[in-house]
Amino acid sequence: MILGGGFGGLFAARALDRAPVRVTLIDRHNYHLFQPLLYQVATASLSPADVASPIRWVLRRQKNVEVLLAEARAVDPVRRHVVLDPENVIPFDYLLLATGAAHSYFGHDDWERRAPGLKTLDDGLKMRQQILLAFEAAERAASVDDQRRLLTFVIVGGGPTGVELAGALAEIARQSLRHDFRRIRPESAHIVLLEGSPHLLGAFPEPLREAARHSLERLGVEVRTDAQVVGVDGEGVLWRAASAEPSNAPRRIAAETILWAAGVAASPLARSIGVPLDRAGRIAAEPTLAVPGHPTIFVAGDICAFAENGKPLPGVAQVAMQQGAHAARNIVRAIRQQALESFHYRDYGIMATIGRGSAVGDIFGLRITGYFAWLFWIFLHIFWLIGFRNRIAVMFEWAWAYITFQRRVRLITAEHAWQRSTDVPSDRRPD
Repeated sequence: MILGGGFGGLFAARALDRAPVRVTLIDRHNYHLFQPLLYQVATASLSPADVASPIRWVLRRQKNVEVLLAEARAVDPVRRHVVLDPENVIPFDYLLLATGAAHSYFGHDDWERRAPGLKTLDDGLKMRQQILLAFEAAERAASVDDQRRLLTFVIVGGGPTGVELAGALAEIARQSLRHDFRRIRPESAHIVLLEGSPHLLGAFPEPLREAARHSLERLGVEVRTDAQVVGVDGEGVLWRAASAEPSNAPRRIAAETILWAAGVAASPLARSIGVPLDRAGRIAAEPTLAVPGHPTIFVAGDICAFAENGKPLPGVAQVAMQQGAHAARNIVRAIRQQALESFHYRDYGIMATIGRGSAVGDIFGLRITGYFAWLFWIFLHIFWLIGFRNRIAVMFEWAWAYITFQRRVRLITAEHAWQRSTDVPSDRRPD
């Protein structure tokens, strides 16, 4: 049994093709999401269908796989079954947990209502709606102060997701929407990126961090590092310098739109197994990716805490892909009563894009920046997209955006969404 249809689960299922096993893959969504491009759904560059494919379609030629749309509530490692609900349990001989991670608000779950994160397609669509509604509400704002608050966007977290969101949002304001409004100047939008550590892109080498910061600042993004968020409310964000004394008064950024890209926590399903977890709720796997004390249960991806040479592996797609495939191979070895093999990560590098024509990357030890890095990022992501149609669609959308400076998916789809923005002043209401 495989729980989760993300990168870890999907690559595990593929690795079990033609193996003498029956595979049941369970996911609470019917699609596999190419999460590295989800921020482009949130910023109106791509549609949901461009970055997701139905799991059943992806695995349609694999006759030994059954796909179930359901949500696993718990795992019973003793009885070896997965609980979907009190009346519905499914037994397994071997289990791979690849259920990923959710947003982490560091003990402040009440912040989620005002500062949405970005993990699912629903998150991407809600974020897109919130961003576009802010400009629409600013067009109808009654005062300059209201307009300024509505056109202020705060992104919390300076990892790859936060940096890419900030760059894309700056392009929306300064290029895509520049000529669309009459009462506001979208290019005057104030975009602030807050990062609690001293650097953006902590996993990148120092020269690439600086290159990313310069690229964002060139786009007009205000970058604040060493900035710890201490409050999120209806008026905006409270932050203070992370190195300051706790008694130091926090400072406020008045903003209508706050986007969360600061932290993740492993799927709560890990708690049901009854093994020690790390601070992020992940299971510390054995070198073979088996769960300690449970040789028939394996983990892969964001739910797996794995260190190599004393260094934790990053929560990126490449790690999940390799771990999922390796765990599947070890399951086959276990069935054949062969010795399990230790997992070794092949690091192909890391990349992040910062708007149009700019990216940073550390590929096989080669540090690249600028336009060449951006082209490499484009072709790399198109290569890893699942489905020929998706590759063609994404290539077309990116080419269109590059030539015209436009984003075609600027749709607010929620019914009566405008009613949740600021009220229209009486002097602007139609007779």
